[in-house]
Amino acid sequence: MTETTHVHVPLGERAYDVRIGPGLIAGAGAEIAPLLHRSRVCIVTDETVSALHLERLRDALSVEGIASEALVLPAGEATKSWPHLTRCVEWLLEQKIERRDIVVALGGGVIGDLVGFAAAILRRGVRFVQIPTTLLAQVDSSVGGKTGINSSFGKNLIGAFHQPALVLADVEVLDTLTSRDFLAGYGEVVKYGLLGDAGFFDWLERNAPRLRDDMALRQQAVAHSVRMKAGIVTRDETEQGERALLNLGHTFGHALEAATGYSDRLLHGEGVAIGCALAFDLSARMGLCSQEAPSRVVAHLRQMGMPAKLTDIPGELPDDQALIALMGQDKKVVDGKLRFVLARGIGEAFVSDDVPGDVLATVLEDARLT
Repeated sequence: MTETTHVHVPLGERAYDVRIGPGLIAGAGAEIAPLLHRSRVCIVTDETVSALHLERLRDALSVEGIASEALVLPAGEATKSWPHLTRCVEWLLEQKIERRDIVVALGGGVIGDLVGFAAAILRRGVRFVQIPTTLLAQVDSSVGGKTGINSSFGKNLIGAFHQPALVLADVEVLDTLTSRDFLAGYGEVVKYGLLGDAGFFDWLERNAPRLRDDMALRQQAVAHSVRMKAGIVTRDETEQGERALLNLGHTFGHALEAATGYSDRLLHGEGVAIGCALAFDLSARMGLCSQEAPSRVVAHLRQMGMPAKLTDIPGELPDDQALIALMGQDKKVVDGKLRFVLARGIGEAFVSDDVPGDVLATVLEDARLT
């Protein structure tokens, strides 16, 4: 069995560990037991994950004498909404969850964000454990304490910062993902190389095609991504500065998700991948980086079989001005100005609100070409 990787997120009283490796769900009882004041937890998951992993988790808890109850919600982005948040909170209250208890979020980013937000507002804050079951959630949404739900006005506009008590990233469960879901998660992995680690991007160019089949490489990629995010979160927990770099590709990506109705037409990680390609294209057209950089980004996404242009999204999209208007609803807008994460090269990202509208329009127009 591969040794588990431990990444510590040192946030004072809110510090916690991220454990990364295979078989962590089977050992979850032993990991969670030290956190408990009484031997019971409440688990929130979705229908897809429940069928695959819930019984194994409950068995692991039972072995340690931990009783559990579970709420199973519908799968999909639509679950990150007021109705399901209300359902989750009311169920937790029905289960008499106390402030010293633990709520377990078992699932991908949707469940993690929703359950984390429910934990943040329930009794003004209860502890929760993240057990992310998708690549995207393991490298991104489960770490850092961002929780929330979507609104008709945009993605993640309602939420709170609420750090987990523990994250268990079982890389073995990624074997159950479809190829598309695995690659969508990879959109967040490659982002780390693009925003701040050119050496990691070089490593991904050589090794990423084997992540699906090689558990050791997979664990290495997840662990490196988590270390990068943990470092950034530690330095800027509430996104006052450096943490905004983690939004590389997201201003474009969130607008595209809204334009496709948060549907299966475009998964979050796919939107991020296209957004990263657009951000590098925008940077090159503004003279910030060489044309080689965006070409390299697109070539790598193509190598991985991922979408890289607007034409890779099935169905019709709104016109360019409508997409720009959707970007205006992004939570990163400051004083009415769009904020983009741009780049001076691979691994050299920075935040800017000084993007000429005509250049942005040209980037979107050209991205519609094959």
